[in-house]
Amino acid sequence: MKQRSPVAVLLLPFVTLGIYSWYWAVKTKGEMNNQGQSIPTAWIWLIPFVGMIWWCWEYSKGVENVTHEKLSGVLAFILIWLLGFIGQAIIQDYFNKVVEGADKNVAPAYVPEQPTTPVN
Repeated sequence: MKQRSPVAVLLLPFVTLGIYSWYWAVKTKGEMNNQGQSIPTAWIWLIPFVGMIWWCWEYSKGVENVTHEKLSGVLAFILIWLLGFIGQAIIQDYFNKVVEGADKNVAPAYVPEQPTTPVN
């Protein structure tokens, strides 16, 4: 997942009249799908009401898997559905924490042990 500023995710929809909110959802969906999720295409949004609800639910399940259940799918759905881009900023914060955690868990490069001299 790409690290993004949660503040930018919160404020850019105001500047772009909501377009960034859609852009963010599609980009993060693609990033989650690259990690093995199966979130459907955003074109499903064109089906009135039901398409958007179903897509948000599938997206929320992907969020739960990508964040290793640190953010539940139900809570992610509520954040997206009820809070919109405010919820997106909160979810982006969880994505950033996953990326930061992955960076910390990287195994150090192999360093062979130095031979020691026996002590008598």
